[in-house]
Amino acid sequence: MRFMVLLKATEATEAGKLPSTELLTAMGKFNEEMVDAGVLVAGEGIHPSSRGSRVKLLAGNATITDGPFTETKELISGFWILDVESKEEAIGWAKRMPAAHEIEINLEIRQVFQAEDFGENFTPELREAEERLRARSDQQ
Repeated sequence: MRFMVLLKATEATEAGKLPSTELLTAMGKFNEEMVDAGVLVAGEGIHPSSRGSRVKLLAGNATITDGPFTETKELISGFWILDVESKEEAIGWAKRMPAAHEIEINLEIRQVFQAEDFGENFTPELREAEERLRARSDQQ
């Protein structure tokens, strides 16, 4: 099972405040632990919403809204994708995040869809096309 762990933004992350060397070191060690355990698929921090845009698509039209976005509690500042046996295991890793005992950190954990989750609607032809696409993407 794969889970996306979303790190919620804070006023500091939205202001562009970068983590300290100590926190970057601790996060590097934490990420290395997850790699060593074979659970980390991907993980990145993302820039504040002031450097982003939202795209709303409706009836063939696109509306672009540039950041910053005001609802900080609704934004994310980073993510991990974990390949684990259960949501409880993903929660266990999330609870070990460095700095959680120093500052308030809010994480959201969401399961990533896999082919079998789509049932019979995901036909053998669609599965084959998805596998070809993934193989091409992995080569890049």
